Amino acid sequence: MVTVFGIKSCDTCRKARKYFAEHDIEFTFHDVRDDGLDIQMLERWAARIDWNKLLNKQSLTWRKIPEVDRSDMTQNKAFALMIENPTLVKRPVLESEQFFAVGFSEARFGEFLKRNV
Repeated sequence: MVTVFGIKSCDTCRKARKYFAEHDIEFTFHDVRDDGLDIQMLERWAARIDWNKLLNKQSLTWRKIPEVDRSDMTQNKAFALMIENPTLVKRPVLESEQFFAVGFSEARFGEFLKRNV
């Protein structure tokens, strides 16, 4: 089972959910804003990918954070910011035992399908 972590209003998350639905791949959706985001999730993800790739530095939320809080970023500091501001997580995060990805990519999802269906 794949879990799609994101935000309901995010266009990229909608693309990912649509892709899985069109390819009859069972998934659950976890809205990080409504359903929550915790340190255990972030640590689990960081064990599979560099924590820097989880932090969305292109987001409007990131630009609103004071420069002093954005400087000298560490994993702990980034995780604290992401828990406080879930929209700082690059979306969508797709997680299953066999597959992990941050961001939507039809090519990457196609590779997942070839290996796991």
